[in-house]
Parts: sequence; C-alpha cells; structure tokens
Amino acid sequence: MSTSAHTRQKTSKTVNADILVIGGGLAGGTLSLALAQHGFAVATVDKEDMAGWTDQGFDGRASAIALSSQRVLEGVGLWDVIKDETAPIHDIRVADGASPLFLHYDHEELGDEPFGYMVENRSIRKGLNVLVPKTEGLTYFAPNEVVGLQRGKDGVHATLKDGTVIHADLVVACEGRGSPTRDAAGIKLTKWDYKQAGIVCTVEHERPHDFCAQEHFLPSGPFAILPLPGTKDKPACRSSIVWTERADLWPIMMELDDDDFKEELELRFGDFLGEIEVVGPRFAYPLSLQYAETYIAERLALVADSAHGMHPIAGQGLNMGLRDVAALAEVLVEARRLGQDIGSLAVLEKYERWRRFDNDLMLGVTDALVRLFSNDIEPIKLARDLGMAAVNQLPDMKRFFMRHAMGTVGELPRLMRGEAL
Repeated sequence: MSTSAHTRQKTSKTVNADILVIGGGLAGGTLSLALAQHGFAVATVDKEDMAGWTDQGFDGRASAIALSSQRVLEGVGLWDVIKDETAPIHDIRVADGASPLFLHYDHEELGDEPFGYMVENRSIRKGLNVLVPKTEGLTYFAPNEVVGLQRGKDGVHATLKDGTVIHADLVVACEGRGSPTRDAAGIKLTKWDYKQAGIVCTVEHERPHDFCAQEHFLPSGPFAILPLPGTKDKPACRSSIVWTERADLWPIMMELDDDDFKEELELRFGDFLGEIEVVGPRFAYPLSLQYAETYIAERLALVADSAHGMHPIAGQGLNMGLRDVAALAEVLVEARRLGQDIGSLAVLEKYERWRRFDNDLMLGVTDALVRLFSNDIEPIKLARDLGMAAVNQLPDMKRFFMRHAMGTVGELPRLMRGEAL
C-alpha cells in the first residue's frame, strides 16, 4: 500500500473498491481488516489521523471484550498485537448497594477460558495502526472525510474532502452514534436520554483485583470496577472505573478538585482493594439509548453504534458492534462465493435479519436493567436482591447467564466461534 493512502492527498484521484467503509475506529477498523483479508478491495475513510492514535489521545474508555468478541479480534490478527495490554476477567461479582445478597460468576464453573478481557480502547486503536498499513487490499484515507455520497443501482460514488473519488459496490457506515451517512439516507432514529452520565477514570489500588469485575448498583446507577493490566511490579493493581451519576450531579463531580473527587470515589469504591489513587484524567459521557429503524438502505449497511447504542450497564456496546462486524463479513463473503451483488438488498437483508433481533433484545435488556436498578425504592430493591440470590443458587440458570456473559449464546457468526469464514 502506498504511503499516500495514509496521508492527506495533495491531488485528486479515483479509487475503485468493492466496499467503502466510513469510519475506521474499533468496529470499522476491524471490519475493514476482515473484509480485506478475505479478498475484498476495501477503501476506509476516517476523520482521525492514524498517527494520533497514541497515549496522548487517551479518552479514558476501556471495553469489556467477551470471549466471543476476543475470537473476532484474534481472527483478524489484532489479538496478537494487543494481548499483552489486556487483562482476563475470571470472576464477575454483582452487588446491590450494601445488600448482603449478591451474584457471583466464576469462569472455572464453565471451563478454563475467561469470561472475556478488559482492554483500553486506545490499545485496539494502536493495534489497528500496526495492521492497517500492511494489509493487502485495504486503502486507508486519514485524516479525511466523505463530503459527497451518491448511492444507486450502478453502485456507490463518494467524494472525499481532499478531492479523491471512490467507486464501490457497497458503503458501510461505522461512524458512531451521530452517523451522518445514516442521517443523509433518511433512516429514522429512536432515542431517549437516561439523564445520566458515565464518569470514567483509571485507579491504582493497594491490593490486586484478582481479575474480578465488580458492579455495584447504587441509587444513581451502576458503579463498575473493571480489572486492567497493571505495571510490571504490580501486575493486577489497576482498574477502570465507570461511575454512573445523575444528570444534576455529574457536572458537580467533574468540577471537584482531585482530593474531593477521590473522596467521593472512595465512598462508592470501598476499601476492599486498600488505598486507591486516581491516575490520569477523568472523563464524562452522557448516556442514552438509540436505535435505527432499519440497518440497511440502497447499497448501504449500518454497523455498531451507527445502528444502535446502549447503556453501558452490561458492558455490551462494543461486543454487539463486533457481532455486527462478524455477521456482515460472513454474509458478504458468502454472497461473493455465490456470485451475488454484495450491495443488493437481497444480500443486505440477510445481515439485517441476523442482527436485528439480537440487538433489539440486548437494547431491551439493558434498558430494563437501568430502570430496575437505578432507584432505591424498597420493594423493588428487595425483589431484585432476592432475584440475584436465587440465580446464584440455581446452577443451570446461572451457567446460562455465565455463557451469555461470554457472548457464546445465540446464532454466532463463524468468527465468533473461532472459525474461518
């Protein structure tokens, strides 16, 4: 691949591709790799400069990668690049405030494999930066953006900000929740605001986390302590915090000085890991739910947050996006084997049918959990505590929920089963 594909173009040119991917982030970059590795000519356009995917660009976010999602990253070669920057999740413990009743998952009840892994989003970004330039068939335009897009029976025609024109059979929008490609296609969006924000930061602690993910349900929303890899001297003494706070309180928390912020954090964190210290900056992200009325239009497919966005209460946002990636890649590879037009509605409808029910179900589950646990109404609190305690004592039901946490329930695409396309 020429160096000019990764820098701002000085002169306009025309590029012919099978697939245009708009958005080269975690989902879009992974999809681009999967498609190019299976013989498609892929043009990927991203607003961010790949050279900017460094520690200085850290936005605080880390993701829980379910076991099935880890297989997707492994299938496209990303896992070998980032695995040393990940932490396995061996246990999951869910508690309702100060209640003595809780739910505990131990991965050894299902076998040797962890439920998944924690990884900072920047690690995946940097892994893409390693693989993208050397992947044959993948041309990356960054920093750049699509300023004109036409879709029709004869294909897709896109004009980039630098004047480059791209012709393709299909365009895939991986631009995030505010997808301009989705909006320009006239696809309606249903959305509601939870009137909460997720305050995100990283802490170092005195005692090791033993690779246990903790979620405490507080009246204002869930408070998650998620294991990260530590330092060489203290390999399991760093965690990612996702602290859900009400809309009227989170700006106040964000404005506190470091000492007062730490004091508020300690009230929610507790002392089970000893002394804690906030390392690095803190961030806040308003929380909402949204979903597109359809994932497809003429020669267009929506993937990941461009199609759906959910509350982080179950840590499933990126996992559902990677399921989209794996399903769409499988549908397109199969269509090409059969000699079908990869941009036809007949092909794209297979993708939507596969992903719509699964995503809608997860959106419904996360929304119900938010409403059930983001309150302190005593009868509801008692019912949910007894429910968690009951699941904890029912082995078959508990194992089902554990497999769900691993992402191994349902009709999985081949990549999520660890199989080749």
